[in-house]
Amino acid sequence: MTLFRQINSLLFGLFLIVMISLVYFQFTQARDFMNRQMESDLNNTMTSLGLMLQPHVETGDLVSAETLVNVIFEGGFYRRVTLKWLADGKEQTWENPVKIEGVPQWLIDLDVFGVQKKQSTITSGWMQLATLEVEAHPALGYQQLWRVMNDTVMILSLLFILSVFIIRFRLNLILKPLHDIARQAKEIGQRKFGEAIDTPKTSELKDLVDAVNSMSGQLKQVFTSLDQEVNELKYDKLVDQVSTLPNRQYLSAQINNWLNEPGYGALILASFDWLDDIHSKYGYQGRDQIIKVLSARLKEELPDIAEGVIARITNTEFAFLLTKAEHHQVETYLQTLIRIINQEITKAGCIANTRFSLGVSQRIADMQPSDLLSQSDNALQQARKEGKVSHWIDAEQPQKFNREQWRSKLLEAINNNDFTFQWQAVNNMQSDAIMQRELYCRLNIEDKVINASEFMPFIELLSLGGQLDRCLLAAIEKQNFVSITNEPIAINLTHDSLQEPDFVPWLQEFLSRSQYASLMLFEIPESALIGSFEQCHKLAEVIRLNGAKIGIDHCGRQMGSLDYLQKIQPHYIKLDQSFAFYEKLDHGNEMCRALVNIAKGLNIEVIITGIEDKEQLQHFTSLRVDGYQGYISAPEAPIL
Repeated sequence: MTLFRQINSLLFGLFLIVMISLVYFQFTQARDFMNRQMESDLNNTMTSLGLMLQPHVETGDLVSAETLVNVIFEGGFYRRVTLKWLADGKEQTWENPVKIEGVPQWLIDLDVFGVQKKQSTITSGWMQLATLEVEAHPALGYQQLWRVMNDTVMILSLLFILSVFIIRFRLNLILKPLHDIARQAKEIGQRKFGEAIDTPKTSELKDLVDAVNSMSGQLKQVFTSLDQEVNELKYDKLVDQVSTLPNRQYLSAQINNWLNEPGYGALILASFDWLDDIHSKYGYQGRDQIIKVLSARLKEELPDIAEGVIARITNTEFAFLLTKAEHHQVETYLQTLIRIINQEITKAGCIANTRFSLGVSQRIADMQPSDLLSQSDNALQQARKEGKVSHWIDAEQPQKFNREQWRSKLLEAINNNDFTFQWQAVNNMQSDAIMQRELYCRLNIEDKVINASEFMPFIELLSLGGQLDRCLLAAIEKQNFVSITNEPIAINLTHDSLQEPDFVPWLQEFLSRSQYASLMLFEIPESALIGSFEQCHKLAEVIRLNGAKIGIDHCGRQMGSLDYLQKIQPHYIKLDQSFAFYEKLDHGNEMCRALVNIAKGLNIEVIITGIEDKEQLQHFTSLRVDGYQGYISAPEAPIL
């Protein structure tokens, strides 16, 4: 029971006891008063009636005596009057049945007043003439008692209701700081640090509120410092200090990640020999200033054309990795890049379309990072050799289908649920027990199994991700994948689903009717979370409220802040494969450890990905990660 209810119940009980006591006191006082009043009236009536009857009894005037008694009796205040003549023993009785109007029967049944009667003897000198007995009627007593008690209870009830509202209002005001402290403590337990609590006027609570505010502020500062540490490490290790663009190491890791996942795009290597001319004329300071201006324009204009990474890999060489770009987008990107370069060359006092070269190559299936870099470098050297601004090695491999054919084939496969599945285990770092299984899908198209690496680029190009996710979840539910294993199943959501407003209500309905929601894990890529935070936040709330869990995939890949972890509060994160790549460069553990500290401080499980063998896994044993994943345990088909 809450403190508010306890105090409220105590005050309610005390007030009820006081009210009952007042009602009982008023009841007894009113009863005793009415008893005395009826007794006094009865004595007065006996005295006056006896005196009035005496002369008529002496003369034996029976009619006059009866008249006097009738006058008294018809007043209704007496229940029975008995007159007995002692001379001949004749007895006359007048009775009035107990009929009390306006008083509940249960009060009458209590017999509060009992029987009140008086008896006297009418004499003449020393001679006894008759006996007179009068019994009081309790109607007046009950009516007066009921009126008094009714008024008393009504007034006390009104006072009680008014007091309850006043007490509740005052208790809410008095206990508001305690409610705020409880809420703040709960949020601190969930690693959420909101605004400071207002200092209350109550002196006993003031110190407590100040202590909670101080604790919350210090913890918030700790996590802010950890986030800043990760950003500083990334900036120090992965960012070129002059241009503030990613460096060669970051680019290499992103190329490795990109080629290990389904995707499409191109790599452009650029050699800006004109920067050497600037260096010769104005020194390194003049060159660096031009590099800063050029980099700022590249970051401002190029991302609007195609998603990708812009990096400075040497003093005069830049690289442009287009991670999601079709052939025509690469052409537009290249043209815009050439325009920007020429404008900056002209501003620097050099001749346009001279002293720079661009080499372009597109991604093809089963391409290795070394192949892509070598191909782009060959294109760059060919451009230099031919004296051209750019050279494009057209390495497009023949496609099975054109875009419209892909659309038709994919829609047919999705609508017919032509899926086959594999899953990959995520193992516990300490015990090697399976923590979860990540599910992958393949499509059956024209009686052939098509891997995700081949069809997912077209899913993204054709914006079919939301439709694919709906059908996949329905197929998972229908084939009972969750029920055949005791481990949770991780499901990757596409960017399309995360950006569709209709997907959140659909998922809410799906999870509400699923009996396996508690074993479902939904993974959101970090890039989608940063790009569409509000939509992802709504999705996370729906997932959490329905008993499922949420994870962040590719965590740490982007260069931005990790404050979204505190806002989303995922159940686990999967570190990007680049951390396994950076580990080979002897600074992966440093950045990884800082990120793990942030997650652990927020009570989030951490899974390292991209682990290929036991030797590589050994490098991460000193970290406090919870699990690991990679081709150290290859994907396998579920056993149905």
